[in-house]
Amino acid sequence: MRDIIKLIRPKQWLKNIFVLVPIFFGGSLCDKSDMITGLITFLSFSFASSSIYCFNDILDKEADSKHPVKRLRPIASGSVSVTKGYMLMIIMIILSIVSSLSLFQFNAYENSYNCWLVIAVILSYWVLNIFYCAKFKQYAIVDVCIIAFGFVLRILAGGLAANIVLSHWIVLMTFLLTLFLSFAKRRDDVIMMNETGEAPRKNTIRYNITFINQAITITASVTLVCYIMYTVSPEVIAQLHTRYLYLTSVFVILGLLRYIQITVVDKRSGDPTKVMLRDRFTQLIVLLWALSFMFIIYILK
Repeated sequence: MRDIIKLIRPKQWLKNIFVLVPIFFGGSLCDKSDMITGLITFLSFSFASSSIYCFNDILDKEADSKHPVKRLRPIASGSVSVTKGYMLMIIMIILSIVSSLSLFQFNAYENSYNCWLVIAVILSYWVLNIFYCAKFKQYAIVDVCIIAFGFVLRILAGGLAANIVLSHWIVLMTFLLTLFLSFAKRRDDVIMMNETGEAPRKNTIRYNITFINQAITITASVTLVCYIMYTVSPEVIAQLHTRYLYLTSVFVILGLLRYIQITVVDKRSGDPTKVMLRDRFTQLIVLLWALSFMFIIYILK
């Protein structure tokens, strides 16, 4: 059972918190219906992503067995057979579809159109990542763009589930932030390649430290600009009835700088989820940002 849990990677479900982004930014955290539909969508995305992890580990079995860390994965180590891996993959996507169908029970709209759209988005995410694992991850830049687009699909599903119209700034910011995190992760691969002489991924040879550093700088800068533009945009001010959201930008700046420090100075940005779970300073920044944001839109307005 421990190997099964390790294979579906429940710790990585933290990434699916992005599903709740539209509810948070839309000021609907106190809306019971929106929170229920958001949590259901979160669970559906989590099962779908676990299905992808199974498929990815099956395809990468040979390569992972030569990796100093990934060789301990259940499929690569042989503790879980490829057949069981495929079975678990199918079970996970079935659970994803079944859980998403429960959205119809909490449907607060005049029709069920949005619920079908949520299911379509989740299936699109699953299909896109099947192709990513099978082929697209071999191409530099394309790989990180697909990862970032996967997070855009997460917030799109969350917005549809809660019937919240997404600001174009939120969409751009999500894409750019996750692109930034993906480039930071690739930097660890380049460092490993330079130290061992062997590329951990086929596309790592198409990256180098100079390119990665510039890509990180560009994406971090544009992400910050998008966030500031979001906080001062007339549509957001009108929707949330406050002009003070720009004050939270200081925590976004600190968060980006801290992550760049972890990436460039500490050289431990290989897994953004682990950084969030282990780095206390990052956790403090995120907490202060969330509390200040909530105070402004729920109390101060």
